[in-house]
Amino acid sequence: MKTPGYMQAMVFERTGQPLILKRVPVPKPGEGQVLLKILACGICRTDLHILDGELDQPKLPLIPGHEIIAVVAGWGQGLKHPALKTIVGVPWLGYTCGVCRYCKQGKENLCDHALFTGYTIDGGYAEYAVADARYCFPIDVHYHNASAAPLLCAGLIGFRSYRMINPAAINIGIYGFGAAAHIIIQIARAQGKRVFAFTRDGDAAAQQFARQSGAVWAGSSTEAAPELLDAAMIFASVGELIPMALKQLVKAGQVICGGIHMSEIPAFSYDLLWGERIIQSVANLTRQDGLDFFDILRTIPVQTQTTMFPLAQANEAIEKLRNGQINGAAVLTMT
Repeated sequence: MKTPGYMQAMVFERTGQPLILKRVPVPKPGEGQVLLKILACGICRTDLHILDGELDQPKLPLIPGHEIIAVVAGWGQGLKHPALKTIVGVPWLGYTCGVCRYCKQGKENLCDHALFTGYTIDGGYAEYAVADARYCFPIDVHYHNASAAPLLCAGLIGFRSYRMINPAAINIGIYGFGAAAHIIIQIARAQGKRVFAFTRDGDAAAQQFARQSGAVWAGSSTEAAPELLDAAMIFASVGELIPMALKQLVKAGQVICGGIHMSEIPAFSYDLLWGERIIQSVANLTRQDGLDFFDILRTIPVQTQTTMFPLAQANEAIEKLRNGQINGAAVLTMT
């Protein structure tokens, strides 16, 4: 597959400044890497945390983006898999060392030397990218399209968060009804769960979106749900939601924090935690999470709601996402 010498990319150079559309060389795959012609890349809340300096150790300059759907266009030395023209997905986790204590325990999501797509490795806001072949997921033909891009982070982190919950849980709350929530609610409902959605005060559009997606109740995060919850997942990056969610739980209930960044958690009284309630964070993902998630999607197909933007309109898309003007997910497309 012939590739050009240069490509268009949206480049992050400095915190607080918009991305810059640049013409840059097409990257060359190294040993163990594949060259990818990108079809689409989702815009994730994590990207906003990077651009705003809340995740403060990016490589600079940086091509962001870690929800990538792409076609294999070439290989590095000694590598001929996946095959040319194979459609793959590239997630946040881009490399692990394989030798630290966490990798040896099967917890590569906690690897001491991990590299991350669109943060410490150039990502998918571009026409081409390179990726470690071991961290690319084969994508079922049903998801060979731009709408599948949010599955590579919103879907995967939602899935990792969801399966931390006790399988016996029935009433599940979701705080922050965006990209991750609208994907995982489809799996939860298929497995007989009842989902209660919590949004920002006055966000009637998000509440309606949640109800249309199958939530049995939707309201403000400051409201009490009509029933106690067995568990809650928090996808919004607001620390104040943790004590709010604890108030909604039965004994031994769980609060799962699915974001990579959260604002400061306010002090709360011990009685909210007592009764063996649990607060747990979710850190990154493992490759096994990806394999299990895409395996489930073969029996529980999900539909994503996406708003598409051409690559050059990445800044506009980011601002719409930041201001809550997108239901579901925003996706950049490369034509």
